[in-house]
This record gives sequence, structure tokens and C-alpha cells, in this order.
Amino acid sequence: MRTPRLQRPPRRTGASLRPSSRTAALAAGLTALALAGSLSGCGLVSGSPMSDKVRPGKVGSGQPLKDAQLTVTSKEFTEQIILGKIMGLVFRAAGADVVDRTAVQGSIGARSAVETGTADGMYEYTGTSWITYLAHTKPIPDPRKQWEAVQKEDRANGVEWLEPSALDNTYALVVSEKLQKKYGTKTLSDVAELSRENPKAGSVCVENEFASRQDGLVGMAKKYGMKFPAGRVHKMAGGVVYTQTAKGKPCVFGAIAATDGRIPALKLKILEDDKKFFPNYNVAPEMNSETMKEYPEIAGLLAPITKALNNKMAQKLNAKVDVEGQDPHDVAKDWLVREGFIKTG
Repeated sequence: MRTPRLQRPPRRTGASLRPSSRTAALAAGLTALALAGSLSGCGLVSGSPMSDKVRPGKVGSGQPLKDAQLTVTSKEFTEQIILGKIMGLVFRAAGADVVDRTAVQGSIGARSAVETGTADGMYEYTGTSWITYLAHTKPIPDPRKQWEAVQKEDRANGVEWLEPSALDNTYALVVSEKLQKKYGTKTLSDVAELSRENPKAGSVCVENEFASRQDGLVGMAKKYGMKFPAGRVHKMAGGVVYTQTAKGKPCVFGAIAATDGRIPALKLKILEDDKKFFPNYNVAPEMNSETMKEYPEIAGLLAPITKALNNKMAQKLNAKVDVEGQDPHDVAKDWLVREGFIKTG
């Protein structure tokens, strides 16, 4: 059975077809796109052209993507949106017409868009693919080996992984400075001991997806022997986790992303994952395989961009959105111009 690459603008060489490796993934992706497409606003899945007047800087010389028509996507949280905009702006400077379909709700929708060809690429995390998409239960401790394993296995799904970044957006548990001093918790083992000995202090704020993931609350609690009664697990929107944990109410601990800019801004303290439970979540471009066959130049365009990303840089960029209130598109563009990767005008 051959599945058309849906909703893609015509390429300069004509639209291509490829086998669908996962009918279920296609259905999930189309459902997610249909739901998100009903929303209004810039950058949602319904898509909007990137009209920025940008040109090559350190990357994109000769505009190797001239006349290409490409679509970028991302999940809906700040770091992902910024990274999606970065990818799109680089393609734009290299000569492509770019459709922006960033901010897809949840992981599956954005991933399915790349897998089925509805989108050409996104920045994704190796741990997410290894655990969530490829259904492995044990992470590979070495970051490079995990990326290599993901790259090899995901090719069967029509997905090509390009070189990874040092940026590792793994999960982490945080606590406010005040409550860390009160309870003396510095590691996740300390949290586990506290949750068993003092159940009232064993409370945690989590985002909905983290609560149900095997590489999230379920697996972490099992690995460390944490005792979080149902009434002490507070599910909420991701951004609220940070503010409520900083207040210490209704939870002592919060599950967050390690590269979030609100961690230093709210003076939250990351607790050491002393048993190395959380997988490596190094970010890398995840591209549709057919796109890479047609435009192999993409690898060279994105390599220096990806190499420049790290946790400190990510925290700064994320803080510009979540703390200072800047627009993710502007943050992405300003960073690319400041680093000399692209130029404006």
C-alpha cells in the first residue's frame, strides 16, 4: 500500500509517494492535525508561510534550497517552538518557501507529521523517540550510542536523524530554595526517602503527559521507590508547574524540563538523578527520509546550527519567551542573526 504525502505544497520535482510504515501513526497524525487545525492563531498546524526577508550568513551560501517548498513542525512548548522557527528560518535563508506548522499539541501529532510526510522536519529528542515512538523501556546511557540506535532503527519508519546537539532537555525534579533547606533534599533518592517517611511532604506537580509516561512519573517512582498517593500528585499545564513549585503549594516538588528558562528565574533547584533514570534527551533534526533524498543539502545547513545549541543557550532563549514575554519567532530570528548564521534584508 502506498500512501500519498498529504497536504504538502508541490515540490520543484513533483510530489513523491512512499510506503506508509505505520497506518496507526498516520491516523494519529491526521487526527492531531485536524484538531489543531481548527485553532486560530499564528504558527498553529493550519500553517502559515514564513515571509521573513532573510538571506544566507554562515549557512545557506548559494541558496541550495532555492524553489524548494518545505514544511517545518514542532510540539507546542516554548523550546520546541523556538527550534521549529530556527529550522524554518534557516531553510528560508537558503532559498526555500517555508510553511510554518509549529506548536502541534502533544508529541505524537508532530512526529506523525514528519513520519507521514505532512511535514518535512522538526527538532526532536533522542529519548522521546527511543522510549515513546520506538517503545523501548531502557534508555541507553551513552548519549552518542542512543542517538546512533535511534537513527538506525527509525530509518524503517521513513525518518532520518541528523547529527545531534549537546542540548539535553531531559526531565528533572525541582524544589524551591526554601523547601530544599527545610527538607534537605538534593537527590531523587532523598525525595524517595522523604515520600516514604513524611507522606505530607511527598507531593509533586506534573504536566499531564509526564504523569502517564514510562520515562516520566510512573517509571521514576518505580525506579526510586517513591510513594506519591494519588491525592498528592497534582496534574496541571506545564507552565503552571514552575510557578506552583516555586510557591511550594500545592506541591513540594515539580517535574520540569532541564533547559527551561524559568528554573533560574524562579530560583528552583534541580535534584540530582543519582540513579540515572531519565534518558538522554539530546535534540537533533528529525527529517522525513524522502525529503532528505530530495534535498541532502539540509544536513549541511543544519549541522552548525545544531552544534551551537546547548543547555545554557536553551535556557537563555526559553527565558526570553517564558520570562520576558518575547515572541518565539523573534527570539529564534534574533539568535540566528546574532550568531551570524543568517542575515536580514
